[in-house]
Amino acid sequence: MSQYIVSARKYRPDTFETLIGQDNIAKTLKNSILRGQLAHAYLFCGPRGVGKTTTARIFAKMINCSNPSADMEPCGECESCRSFAEGRSYCIHELDAASNNSVEDIKALIDQVRVAPQVGKYSVFIVDEVHMLSQAAFNAFLKTLEEPPAHAIFILATTEKHKILPTILSRCQTYDFNRISVQDIVKNLREIAVKENITVDDESLHLVAQKADGAMRDALTIFDQTVAFCGTDIKYEDVMKNLNILSYEHSFALVENFLQGDHASALLRFDEVLSKGFNALHFISALSSHLRDLIVSKTGGLESLLELPDSLKVRYKEQADRCSLKFLYDALGITTQCESAYRASVNPRLHIEFALMKLSFLMKAPAMGATAQPVAPAAPAAPAPAPAQQPIALPDDDEIIIAEPAAAPAPAPEPKPAPAPAPRRRAAAGPAMSIKGILDNAIKTNVQETSAERTTAPGEDEIRSQWQECAKIYADKPRLANTIAASELQFETEGDITRMTFLVANDAQVKWIRDYALSNLEGKLQELLQWRKIKLSVDMNPDNSTPAVAYTPEEKLKEMKEDHPEVGSLLDKLGASLK
Repeated sequence: MSQYIVSARKYRPDTFETLIGQDNIAKTLKNSILRGQLAHAYLFCGPRGVGKTTTARIFAKMINCSNPSADMEPCGECESCRSFAEGRSYCIHELDAASNNSVEDIKALIDQVRVAPQVGKYSVFIVDEVHMLSQAAFNAFLKTLEEPPAHAIFILATTEKHKILPTILSRCQTYDFNRISVQDIVKNLREIAVKENITVDDESLHLVAQKADGAMRDALTIFDQTVAFCGTDIKYEDVMKNLNILSYEHSFALVENFLQGDHASALLRFDEVLSKGFNALHFISALSSHLRDLIVSKTGGLESLLELPDSLKVRYKEQADRCSLKFLYDALGITTQCESAYRASVNPRLHIEFALMKLSFLMKAPAMGATAQPVAPAAPAAPAPAPAQQPIALPDDDEIIIAEPAAAPAPAPEPKPAPAPAPRRRAAAGPAMSIKGILDNAIKTNVQETSAERTTAPGEDEIRSQWQECAKIYADKPRLANTIAASELQFETEGDITRMTFLVANDAQVKWIRDYALSNLEGKLQELLQWRKIKLSVDMNPDNSTPAVAYTPEEKLKEMKEDHPEVGSLLDKLGASLK
C-alpha cells in the first residue's frame, strides 16, 4: 500500500500564484520584496484554514530564493528552496507556541536568533498560534521582537488577534486574512477532483464548500471524507447522507405547503426530519436560510449574494416568482423569532410546530367552524333603550354624567319580523385616550344616534332656556351648576352654525371648564336643542366686578402674601416654596 497523503497537505500552495482567496496580501508581500522594503516582524491573523501559515512559508522561501522569477515567485530549484521542501532548511524555523509557550522556550528562540543563516540572506522564524504564549513569555519576547538582528525576520500567525498584547501588535505589520468564498473553494475542489479522476457534480461541491464555512483546509478534509464514503463517483444524495445535512428538498417542499396553507403536511415533514436524527434548531435555521435565498432571488440585482450552483438558482427563481415579497418577509420574521427563542422554550418541538402553523396561515386563514351562511338584510330596528348613565371621574372629586338621548317612540305600524342581525365584530384595541378624548367620542356617538333632528336653527331665547336646563343636569355638582346658571352668554352666527360663548368669573374657571367639561357641556346643549350645529366656548368676563376667588394653592399663597407681607418676607428668607 502506497503512503497516503491527505489533500490538505498534498495540494498545499507553494507559490503566491497558487494561494487561494488572498490576492491582496500576496500582492503586498511581493511588492515589498521587489522594493526591498522588508519589515522585521509580521502578524498574520484570520480564521482557521485560510492560508496564514502557508503564506508565511511561501514568503520565507521567496526572500531566501537565489533565483526568483520575474513576478516574485520562488524558483523551487535553488539550494534554499530544495532544503526547505525537503525539511532540512536552517534558515526557516517554525515554532508552535501552543506547546512552546513558556519563558524558557522564548529564551531558546532568542539564542537561536543570534545565529546567522548558513544559506540565504535571512533567518525567518514562523511562530504559529502566537496568542498561546504566556504573559511572561510575551514580555521576554518584546525586546528581541522590536530590535532583532539584521538577518532575522519574525512572522507571527494567530486566529485570535484580540489576545495579542498591544505592545506586540505595535511592533508588527498586521495582515488580516479573509474567509475564502464559496466560488473559490468550489473552483479549487473541481481542479483537485480532475487531478484525482473523481466524478462529482456542482451541487455536491457547493455543499462541501458551504459546510467548510470559508476554510480551505476544512473543505479539503470534508472532500477526503466524502471520497472515502462515496468512492470516485460522488452523488449529491450520498454527500447529504455522509455529512448529515438537510436536503434542499425539505425547504422547497415546506414553502409549497405554506403557499397552499397546508399545515398538516408541514408538521408531518418536520416529524420526518426529526425521525432521521436531525437537530430541530438546525431545521429551523435551514428554513430561514432558504427564505433568505428566496428573497434574494426575487429581488433584481442581488444575484451575487446567492452562493448556489446554477441549477439551484433556477429552482429558487421559479419558487420565488410564486411568492409575494410580503409573504417572504413575514415568513422570515417568524422563523428568525422562532430561532432566537428556541433555547428558552420549555417544549422546543411545540415551539417550532407552532411557528410552522403560523407560516401555513400566512397565505390562507384557517377555517374556524362551519362556513357562515349569507345573512339577509335586516329591517330597520326600533331604537334601543337608553343605557344607564355612566359616571366619568374628574379632578376635585367632580363627576360629569353623560346623559343618553331618550328612545324615540316606535312607529305606529308594527314592523315585520326580521332575522336577527349578525353580531358586530369587536374593533381592535387602539391607543389609550385622554379623558377629553373619551368625552368627545361619547358626545359624537350620542349626537349621531339622536333619532329626532330638527331642521331649523334655534333662536337665542331658546338657547338661553336650554342652557339653564344644563345647569339643572349638574345639580349634584353645585359649583359647576352655579357657574353655568350665573354665566353671561354671547352669540355669533356663521351661516347655519351658531357659536355661543359663556363668560365666567376668572381664569381658573376658564381653564378647568375648557380642559374637563367644555366638550361634555357642548354635547348636552346639542342634545337638548336637537341641533348639532351649535358650538360652545368659554372665556372670562372682562366686565366682571366680582373679585377673583383663589382656587389653586399657588393663588391662595399669592393672596396670603399680599394680605400679610410679613409672612411673605419670612417665606422668602427661608427659601420655602410649594412642592
